[in-house]
Amino acid sequence: MKKFLIFLTLLFALTTCGCSHISGVDENVEIQTADVEDMEYYTRFKNSGLSINVYNWGEYIPDGSAEGTLNLNEEFTKLTGIKVNYSTYATNEELYAKLKGGASSYDVIIPSDYMISRMIKEGMLEKLNMENIPNFKNIMDKFLSNEYDPSSEYSVPYTWGTVGIIYDKTAVDEEKITWDLLWDEKYKDRILMFDNPRDAFAIAENMLGYSLNTENIEELTKAADKLKEQKKFVQAYVMDEIFDKMGAGEAVIAPYYAGDAVTLMDEFENLAFAIPESGTNLFIDAACIPKGCKNKEAAEMYINFLCEGDVAYAVTDFIGYSTPNKAAFEMLDDEIKEDGISYPDDKFLEEKSTVFRNLSDEANMKMQTLWTEMKSSEENSPNRVIVPAFMVICVIMSLVILIKRYKKKKKDIF
Repeated sequence: MKKFLIFLTLLFALTTCGCSHISGVDENVEIQTADVEDMEYYTRFKNSGLSINVYNWGEYIPDGSAEGTLNLNEEFTKLTGIKVNYSTYATNEELYAKLKGGASSYDVIIPSDYMISRMIKEGMLEKLNMENIPNFKNIMDKFLSNEYDPSSEYSVPYTWGTVGIIYDKTAVDEEKITWDLLWDEKYKDRILMFDNPRDAFAIAENMLGYSLNTENIEELTKAADKLKEQKKFVQAYVMDEIFDKMGAGEAVIAPYYAGDAVTLMDEFENLAFAIPESGTNLFIDAACIPKGCKNKEAAEMYINFLCEGDVAYAVTDFIGYSTPNKAAFEMLDDEIKEDGISYPDDKFLEEKSTVFRNLSDEANMKMQTLWTEMKSSEENSPNRVIVPAFMVICVIMSLVILIKRYKKKKKDIF
């Protein structure tokens, strides 16, 4: 992974020649440019001094940190003259809270399917002008007009993937990798768990035989009880911290996204990934424009840039997540297409995977309340035993000190 040398001559070629494509560093790869007659598409804001604010997941775009890769945001700026102010979030809920609070103004965001649906419902997204996003044609049909955005008016798919289990092969030797292992006492204090309610509840719901989109209050409550049972075995609830903890061997098993698993396995040979046969979540992250965006046309240009075949390939090659981009997919090695991790069998996806949909306000509120109660509860928590024991030790030590002082004082008197 992270081996692709992104086009070094993109700006020069686009602005100085009238051809329909340019060659990248790899002579066998051609960079497909926008489907427009005028090559000034990317340069019409060149001297405008415009800037856009992009809010994305952490570790979710080539940033130049790996040898042989470029910073795509910087490349976009070189190409268009538009500066990119880039910041990151860890969960969809964090993104939603930031936008709902109105404290910040963003031009491009990349939420997941169910959150896109919620934002559409609440009037938080702008409809896209697809005339400004000609590379939308590169998106595979199966990722268009999904339930979260039925008419594909508000979003352009960026990546997709599934949820499974990352584990240390040297410590986890099981015939089958199932969700139950995350509740196995054998791995106590070496288990990590999602630090967001939707993903965590989905695992518990799967184990209980419920829909991953259940709104039944009783089922949500039982799922929370299931998570509460797990708590005594969990070392930590994490998101991006999983990279450090699994990489350093602090934990040996954790649920996470296939794309991040690919990145971890590329760096640590002892790690492996499996999607439980009982089923999983299939997620789609897509680029959107928040309501009230001040630079909508420039934002649409950025989204179009992300849909360039070679740009989309650079993204999937760097972050490890699956691409919905036809042009990028064609560039992938057969080994990646057939590994069963990034691109699971279509039959399995059809029969065993579920795309999250936006839940009702009541169900969302109930899930959040149950999650908060579970996280804050001392029941089944190791600290519940450790803290009282520590207090007892402190009391005993205090008594010993007082007795010694009393004896010394008595000795001094006599």
